[in-house]
Amino acid sequence: MKKNTHKSGLFERSTLNNMFGDRAFRILTLVMAISVVVLMALMGWQMFQSARLSIDKFGFNFITAQVWDPVKEEFGALPFIYGTMVTSLLALLIAGPIGLGVAIFLNEVAPSRIRVVVSFLVELLAAIPSVIYGLWGIFVLAPILRDHVEPWLGKWFGFLPLFQGSPLGLGMLAGGLILAVMILPTIAAISREVMAAVPDTQREAALALGATKWEMIKVSVLGYAKSGILGGVMLGLGRALGETMAVTMVIGNRPDVSASLFAPAYSMASVIANEFTEATYDLYLSALVEIGLILFVITLILNALARLLVWSVARGPKGGHLV
Repeated sequence: MKKNTHKSGLFERSTLNNMFGDRAFRILTLVMAISVVVLMALMGWQMFQSARLSIDKFGFNFITAQVWDPVKEEFGALPFIYGTMVTSLLALLIAGPIGLGVAIFLNEVAPSRIRVVVSFLVELLAAIPSVIYGLWGIFVLAPILRDHVEPWLGKWFGFLPLFQGSPLGLGMLAGGLILAVMILPTIAAISREVMAAVPDTQREAALALGATKWEMIKVSVLGYAKSGILGGVMLGLGRALGETMAVTMVIGNRPDVSASLFAPAYSMASVIANEFTEATYDLYLSALVEIGLILFVITLILNALARLLVWSVARGPKGGHLV
């Protein structure tokens, strides 16, 4: 009887220790998760406080004004917002279909050996430092655009405002192409993940009903995963919006608003990187911080929406799982 009582006491102490350890682990992980949220909030609050001088002076006109003249203390962010949006959307138009095609090939078509090689090469694109992309853009991409691509576009499509002007090589077209290469791995990887979340029963049902391979992919896979794919595209857009070094090296860095893709421009990240060290008075510095705050808010909203779309596919019906 004493022996059984002793074993019962050991079991109770072990259970209590396990419960305490589980509770401590939950609290620790909760604190870590909350710390990320707090850090983001502190970053936003600090940028808002640093930008108060510019916000109080210019108000909403800061977003709509086109003049950026530090000498006269006139600051307008529209050229930088415009340059950022044009290059990012151009990158999305190029990288979106290519990334989706790569994901379909890797997940639905490619043999295992080819899948491994292509996956490695796509992931390698994400590992290349942005400054390397910038150097490649200056010494390889820009001369090709200046001597061949832009003259050809101007000759055949010069009636459109998008392709008018002198072929400089450095401009919004170069910035958009560089960003397209940089966000391609993000779009391809996330699209592949959400396609892998599609239950095999979806594919088997379509094939059993007589669908071809392409019809099965179009209806069962893409139809099921479309919101997740859209989320991956938006995450790619978020990456494009915040890219700094590569875009700075090829976009031309001129605060103008032009309809032509050949024209030099400026992005929000580029102007901060180029002029932050030159901000010699408080209003100038505050205006640059306000541009950073605008970029922070836009990127935060886009990433939150993208994650919600990806999670909506990842939850899915029973049987769907990410691999």
